[in-house]
Amino acid sequence: MRLFLAAMAAASAAIVSACSTSAEAPRVEARATVTVTAPAQARAVCSAPVAIPDRAISEAEATTLWGRDRGALRICEQRRAAAIAAIDAAGESPAVDGGF
Repeated sequence: MRLFLAAMAAASAAIVSACSTSAEAPRVEARATVTVTAPAQARAVCSAPVAIPDRAISEAEATTLWGRDRGALRICEQRRAAAIAAIDAAGESPAVDGGF
């Protein structure tokens, strides 16, 4: 039985090595060029105000609304700046390797 298994392994190795006609297959490499830019209006600073009620408001309400407005502008500006930074970073290296 051992002789049969050894003969089978040797025959398999001979068959597999005889199938290949070239030492190495040619390497295929894919490249894509991607250019990313942000529109000019995306680079503008945020300026959308919080809606103010159409009535007389107290000093406390004015302070609260002012705080909401400033907070909304700060958050908008942080998000906008992060998005622009990500777009600019993606535009720095336009060649992307296909990974083949």
